[in-house]
Amino acid sequence: MKQLKAYFTHRRSLCIGLVFAAVGFCFGNWATLIPYIKEKFDLNDAQLGLLLLSFPFGSTVANPISTIIIDKLGANRTTFFFLILMAILYQTPIIAPTIPLVVIGLILTGICLANTNVAMNTAVAAIENHENRQIMATCHGMFSLGGMVGAAVASMSLGFDIQPEIHMPFISLSVVILAFCIKSTIFSIHEEKLEQEPKTKFMMPNRILLGMIAISLCTNITEGTMADWAAVYMKDVVHASNARIGWGFTAYAFFMAAGRFLGDAIIPRFGMKNVLIYGGFVSATGLLLSISMPNSVCTIIGFAMVGAGVSCGAPILYGSAARMPNMAKGAGLATMNTFSITGFLAGPAIIGFISKVFSLPFAFLLVAFLGVLWAFLASRNRLY
Repeated sequence: MKQLKAYFTHRRSLCIGLVFAAVGFCFGNWATLIPYIKEKFDLNDAQLGLLLLSFPFGSTVANPISTIIIDKLGANRTTFFFLILMAILYQTPIIAPTIPLVVIGLILTGICLANTNVAMNTAVAAIENHENRQIMATCHGMFSLGGMVGAAVASMSLGFDIQPEIHMPFISLSVVILAFCIKSTIFSIHEEKLEQEPKTKFMMPNRILLGMIAISLCTNITEGTMADWAAVYMKDVVHASNARIGWGFTAYAFFMAAGRFLGDAIIPRFGMKNVLIYGGFVSATGLLLSISMPNSVCTIIGFAMVGAGVSCGAPILYGSAARMPNMAKGAGLATMNTFSITGFLAGPAIIGFISKVFSLPFAFLLVAFLGVLWAFLASRNRLY
C-alpha cells in the first residue's frame, strides 16, 4: 500500500499510468466487441484469426522504427500524439462496412499501438531512472485496469443493446479528451536522449535477450489469446448471455491489474525468476480449469487465475530488457517489443486456425502448455 500511495500521489507517475490505462481501455472495448465483428461478417474461427493478423502486421512494421521516432520527437511527445491517433483509429474496425476497410483500420491501429507502447514504456524507464522510483509494474497494472473497465463498459453497452457503431466513437472521444487533460504533465517527463544512431535502434538479440524474448512470446501469446478469444470462448463454448460475454475477460483483467499493482512490492521480495515460474503454473492451472469445466463460474475463475499468473510477466521482462547492458537506452526495449507484441497480436490469429481445425478448447490447452514452458525457461534464463 505504501508503494501504491507513492505512485498515485506522484503526478508524472500517475499521468503516464493514465496513458497505460487509456491504451488498455481501448483494447478492452475492442476485445469485447470482436464477437460482433465475427457475427457481422459471418466469419469462422480461421477467417477471424486471419483478419486479426492485420493488427500484428501493422505493429511489426512500426516497431523497428519506433525508437527513431522517439529520438526525433521525444518519448513524451510520441506518447501523446500516437495515443490520440490510436484512440481515433480504434473505432475504424468497428464502424467499417467492409472487410478490406476493417483490415486497413487494424493495420493503422497496430502501427499507432506499437509506437505508443514503446514510447510510454520508455517514458516510464525515464521516470524510474531520473526520479529513482519503481513504477513499471504499477503502470502495466494501469493498462490491465483500463482493459478491465473497457471490457465491462463494452459488456454493459451490449447488454443495453447499444450498437457498437455508436458505442466505439464515444470511447475514442473520451481517450482524446483524457490525452489533452494530461498533456502538460506528460510533456514535463525528463527526456533521455538515446545514445545510438537511428540506423541501429533495432538490434538482433544476444543469447540472454533471446531467452527473455522466448519467455515474453509465451506470456504475450497467453495475453493476446485472452484478449481476443476470451469473449468468443464465453459465447461459443460457455454459451454465456450477451450481458456476461465480457465478464470472463473482465475477471482476467481485474486479477492481472491486481497482480501488477502489487508487483512493484512483490517482485523485489520474491525475485523475478520465482514470480515468473509460479506465474506460469498458475496461468496453466486456470486454463485447464476453464477447459475441463466450461461453465460461467469455473471459466471466470479460470480466466482470473490466468490474469494473476501472467500479470508480472510484462513488467519483469520489459524492465529487464530496458536494463540490458551494452545497449543504447531504448534499444533493448524496442527489440523486445518487436518480438513480444508480435506474439501478443499474432498468437490469437494462430489460435483461430487451430480452433478451426480442432476446437477452441484444444487451442486453449496449447496455451496452457505455454505457461509451463515459460516457467521452465524462466528457471534457466538470466534476468537484469
